[in-house]
Amino acid sequence: MDGPWVPKGILVCLLVALLPCAMLQSLASGARDRIQLREEARRMFYHAYDNYMQYAFPHDELKPLSRTYTDSLAELGNLNHEHLPEHYNGTALTLVESLSSLAILGNATEFVKAVLWLGENLSFDVDVRVNLFECNIRLLGGLISAHLLAIEFFEGLIPGGYKNQLLHLADDLGQRLLPAFETPTGIPYAWINLKYGVMMDETLETSTSGCGTLILEMGALSRLTRNSKYEDAALKALRKLWSMRSSLDLMGTTLNVATGTWIQHSSGIGAGVDSFYEYLLKAHILFGGQEYWDMFRQAYVAVQQYFRHGPWYHEADMRTGRATYWQLTSLQAFWPSVQVLIGDVVAANATHREFVSVWEKHGVIPERYLLDIGSIHPTESYYPLRPELAESTLYLYQATKDPWYLDVGEKLLTSLNNLTRVDGGYASIRDVTTMELEDHQHSYFLSEMCKYLYLLFDDTFLSNRNYIFSTEGHPLPVLRAWQQWTPSVPPKAITESKGEAETEHTNSSAMESQVCPDFRGLSLSPQRVESACHVLDGHEDHRCTSDDGCGIDAATCRKRTCSSVGYCGLWKKG
Repeated sequence: MDGPWVPKGILVCLLVALLPCAMLQSLASGARDRIQLREEARRMFYHAYDNYMQYAFPHDELKPLSRTYTDSLAELGNLNHEHLPEHYNGTALTLVESLSSLAILGNATEFVKAVLWLGENLSFDVDVRVNLFECNIRLLGGLISAHLLAIEFFEGLIPGGYKNQLLHLADDLGQRLLPAFETPTGIPYAWINLKYGVMMDETLETSTSGCGTLILEMGALSRLTRNSKYEDAALKALRKLWSMRSSLDLMGTTLNVATGTWIQHSSGIGAGVDSFYEYLLKAHILFGGQEYWDMFRQAYVAVQQYFRHGPWYHEADMRTGRATYWQLTSLQAFWPSVQVLIGDVVAANATHREFVSVWEKHGVIPERYLLDIGSIHPTESYYPLRPELAESTLYLYQATKDPWYLDVGEKLLTSLNNLTRVDGGYASIRDVTTMELEDHQHSYFLSEMCKYLYLLFDDTFLSNRNYIFSTEGHPLPVLRAWQQWTPSVPPKAITESKGEAETEHTNSSAMESQVCPDFRGLSLSPQRVESACHVLDGHEDHRCTSDDGCGIDAATCRKRTCSSVGYCGLWKKG
């Protein structure tokens, strides 16, 4: 091998060398095995999709055990089931979530049929209180991604031509979400009524991920409609949230949208915070600009310094950095995919393998796992078909081409089919200790799990264009025009955007100059330099006794030194 293999599809930058790859299988047998596994992933998607269409459509999600439906958009994130609507018949949530997967699977017939139905029948003028975060990543993101895919792949197949039906729906939905941002801080309410706006007695509490995971969808919508109001609102909220970080560059988990004060100071990279970090990096890749990168770089280094314990990540107090809860949540399994995007592949691999070990031990990953005693959390032992481990497996395979990751994908497929597949679809697991099933097939199972596993075994879709996947698995193409666009462009009516989608076909990466710095001149062993953002494990409480334990500074790529009081930094020794 002459050098590192850099994939065209998922943006990856490797700084040193690939992980050791045990390329023991012949090319012929490997190809045959991948085809078989690809078809198994395809069958998984259609078993989930066909049952939804037969028993639940146009309601939100499928109940696979009873073969009925749930209008779950009103319940997502609503643990107390407050303010549930009396007259709500769903928004075809799972169909919208399935559009990008249908495109990747090459099902033009079903994709076109869905576009026509949605354009004629879907309306967001409904009296339903929804979670802003869930509505943004699922419905808004699903519509925007499918709009771009429709232009690129299916426009000529739609009777009468594609008339931006999906973009018009996205624009209407985006306008209905904007009143949530009308707070003293600009940080949006967690809940919004699609017909009437913010309710009088609405809660002021939101999560870091809830208000910090809006910029991709809102920014894309602004570029597609040439109306900056969506991006402006999301960016204002993100900037305010970032200004609330502690002196350690750590964030809390929940906050008050009116006062801008923290409610829960303990946090990590899991539930309530996870996608905040993801969107800082992906916004930089998708939209360019220094601001997103600067925020991400500081946040990533803080995570590595205060949350990491070997390959695991515990929770800590944002004010002191002291560990609070020695536990993982299943959502943390997304972290290696983010690390791959910045070239921190060695660290990504270490964490990924630990999650795989938990999966192998229990058949799936429980929602919460106690690291200090190595057991399942007694009250959060469920598995709601979460896709994050499949996501990281895909990214690591794209970065290394190590066939071990294909084996992991096969294990995931086998477990899901053995433990969660029922005649009516795929069911969540209520209790991992007993494998009791729950009557719910989440829409993200089709938008993420099935898609990531399919792409793991057949990455043809990724071969000609760079895509960033949203936190809900919806692909957004990296377009030079989007990185050059500024909010100063005067708003204008929605117009055909085929020219942009076709002419801005580029594999350039917004990360190149910052994730792949020139390490020449540094007197360091190549084995010590893993990526621009890698922070080597230090001593307890991140104290040091010598320079050797301090590694490389993520911001400057300079060798860090140990201060006279025993802390790593960039201090010059006198």
